[in-house]
Amino acid sequence: MCSQLHSRPPLPRGLRSGFINEVLGLSDTSPDEGLIEDLTVEDKAVEQLAEGLLSHYLPDLQRSKQALQELTQNQVVLLDTLEQEISKFKECHSMLDINALFTEAKHYHAKLVNIRKEMLMLHEKTSKLKKRALKLQQKRQKEELEREQQREKEFEREKQLTAKPAKRA
Repeated sequence: MCSQLHSRPPLPRGLRSGFINEVLGLSDTSPDEGLIEDLTVEDKAVEQLAEGLLSHYLPDLQRSKQALQELTQNQVVLLDTLEQEISKFKECHSMLDINALFTEAKHYHAKLVNIRKEMLMLHEKTSKLKKRALKLQQKRQKEELEREQQREKEFEREKQLTAKPAKRA
């Protein structure tokens, strides 16, 4: 799995920063611009986490997209074939030919139904993966925020506990 992560090209810089800003709810005209400069280390971590998450799920989503496209193309071919079969029914006069064509049409109809089921299943899986990726990213961001808040609390506590020399009167 590590070799897969390293073999993929990184996301373009604009896409990464745009994605990070979108996830964090930041905009170019944010009134909190000073805060962005203070969080460079966290931004890098968030960016790296987002890159890792995207590089982990993006290939699967792209393969799913490609599979959906192939299924759609197959569906068009099958629909064209079905239309051709219907035109053959109109031209055919003998009962044997009609029965054979009906059997073939049922076969293609069953294929079409199976392809539609597969497409729906792939769509559901893709949706679940997208939701899961978003939840994971939100959870990681929340954990990072909690860790930072805990560090700040510990720093304040240590600051209050340090001995201060008494003032001489």
